[in-house]
This record gives sequence, structure tokens and C-alpha cells, in this order.
Amino acid sequence: MEFEVLHIDKSMGARRGLIRTEHGTAETPAFMTVGTQGTVKALSPRELKEAGAEIVLGNTYHLYLRPGPDIVAEAGGLAAFMSWDGLTLTDSGGFQIFSMTDLTKITQDGVTFRSHLDGSEHFLTPEKVVEIQAKIGADIIMVLDECTAYPLSYDKARKSAELTIGWAERSRKAFNDLGLGPGQAIFGIIQGSTYEALRKRCTDALIEIEFDGYAIGGLSVGEPKSAMFEMVSVSTELLPADRPRYLMGVGFPEDIVECVARGVDMFDCVMPTRNARNGSLFTSQGKVVVKNAMYAGDFSPIDPECDCYTCKNFSRAYLRHLFNAGELLAPNLATLHNVTYYQRLMREIRQAISEDRFSEWRHAFHSKFEGASQQD
Repeated sequence: MEFEVLHIDKSMGARRGLIRTEHGTAETPAFMTVGTQGTVKALSPRELKEAGAEIVLGNTYHLYLRPGPDIVAEAGGLAAFMSWDGLTLTDSGGFQIFSMTDLTKITQDGVTFRSHLDGSEHFLTPEKVVEIQAKIGADIIMVLDECTAYPLSYDKARKSAELTIGWAERSRKAFNDLGLGPGQAIFGIIQGSTYEALRKRCTDALIEIEFDGYAIGGLSVGEPKSAMFEMVSVSTELLPADRPRYLMGVGFPEDIVECVARGVDMFDCVMPTRNARNGSLFTSQGKVVVKNAMYAGDFSPIDPECDCYTCKNFSRAYLRHLFNAGELLAPNLATLHNVTYYQRLMREIRQAISEDRFSEWRHAFHSKFEGASQQD
């Protein structure tokens, strides 16, 4: 993987870049669409490409349990398995494992957990997680880290950060020992809850280990947004300028804009796809919950400023009808729109950065977005 910073906005830390891999390129800032089990729910790869997506995120935990890394490897890797003509990233599965607190046991050696599918017991080490992802064949793989909740005491956050650092060292060594070369890249993950000293400690340690890119984890888990923005800034101010910076699990459009301003290059979240399946759509006019009765006779498009297939061909009234009738077309059309909205947002951000007007664009975005949300 190669990463190139193409331009930095003159007034802020927002940056435009390019990630190059064997499977192609992706522009940054990028929003990575979540395809947990090797598929973006309700969308075909063709539709995903038409929406403007360039990177799909798969989940190691789910792909490990089903269909298994050997099957994915035999198919030629995740991109080939799902017929995706673009980049792939796999997270370590740590968030899913640690969210099952009653089924999980954590030690220095690794994590023991029971499958949510059949109750079978599994033990994963940092080395094993790297090996699994190597077989899955994603362009970018993530180290195993300990995901923490909020609030968290300083002592627990410190122990967790140290565990994450130790696992990162082992993950990097395992990656090197596999001799994967330029075909795959590995990112470290910064933890430390909302404690500045711990974030700095973890960031410094990961830089010393040296990764191809750096992720900021453990945020957007219930902490105040001001704390999230502060912790993002703590890390981005220390991270090397020539490596991509990935903020994990952050998906509100307004949060993406603010974190781009703080130097973040990559984002992911299930929000656009999950909200779409529930009939909640993102538009330039604010959120539209299309199942609401007020849209029964509304024959306008979901978003008059959107050029996606859904908005060009179908009305709010029709989508409301599809949802109420339980038709499978409903989540398909809604998801296509939301994914397109997010990709269009990222294109606008990149253009504003290139033209040194991101600060102005950011202000206009918040004024419009917040005004539309209040109306909704």
C-alpha cells in the first residue's frame, strides 16, 4: 500500500490524499461502506460501485466463523470472493468479541469467546488474527485491540491501553514474519478512552512500532462529542503526516466533517446502511424518516439534490408504500440512496480541500445541516 497526501487546506489541517493498492486506488478523505459478512446489506457490488464507493470494510470475526478464512482464500481473497472491484479493509473483530462480555475472557495471551452462531469456543491471539486476515486477503488489515466502553476509570483505561500496545507489537511481528510484502498493509489502533495522557502514550508507542497506517479507536461509544474531537486531535497532532489516519466507527455526517478538519483521512460506520433499512434517510434537507404518514402523498424525490437511481426514479410516497408493504425493494432503494449521499459528501469535502475553501465549506455545511435537522 502507498499513501500520498495530495493537498492540505491552507486554513486547516484537512488533507486530501490517495491510497494505492494492488486492487486499485481510493481517494481520501474516504468513507468506507461496511460489508460485515462480505456483502453490503441490500446492495450488489455493481450498485455499490455506481454509488461511488471505493473501499468496503469486512469483519474478521464474522468471516472467521462463516464461511471461514480458508474458503475466502481459496476464492482468491475477499475482493474476488464478493466480486468487488475495489479496495477492502478488514477490522480485527475485536469490537464484536468484546461486546459479548458474558461470552468473552481476555488475558495477555489473547481472547477466548463463544460463537454467537453455535456456542463453540474459540481462542484468538494477536498473531492468529493477523494470520486470519492474511488469508482473507484484505488490502488493509487491523491489529487486535481491546475495545473499551464509556465511562471508564483511568486505571482500567491504562491497563487496556497497555494491553493494546503489547498486542500491537505482537501483531506487527506476526505480519512481518508472514512476509506478506506490498500486497497487504497493517494498521495499529490507538486506544486510551478519553484520557489525553493515555492517548499520547498509545500513539507514541504505535509510531515507534511503525505501522502502514494508524486508526483511532474507542471513540463514539457514548462520550461527549467535545471529548471525541479532543481525543482525535491529540492523536492526529502526533501521527506521521505520510501515513493514513482512520477514525473507527464514526458516522454522523457532521462528525465526519469535524474530524476531517482535524486531519482524519478514513471513516467507517454502519449508520448509512442500518438507518436505510429502518427507513431513515440522509438528505441535503435533513433526515427523512420515509415510513412516516406525512409522506403518504409526497411524490417528490427523497432528496432533490441527489442524482442516485432512487432519487431520479422514485418518490417518497412510493418508498413509504414499499416499507409498509414489507417489500424487499424498500431497503435496496433506501440503502442505495444513503450510500450515495455519504459518497457525495466525501467528494464535496475533497473538492473543498483541493480549492483551499474547506473552512468556508465546513461553515456552510453545518449551517445547512443543522437548520434542516431542526426543521425535521
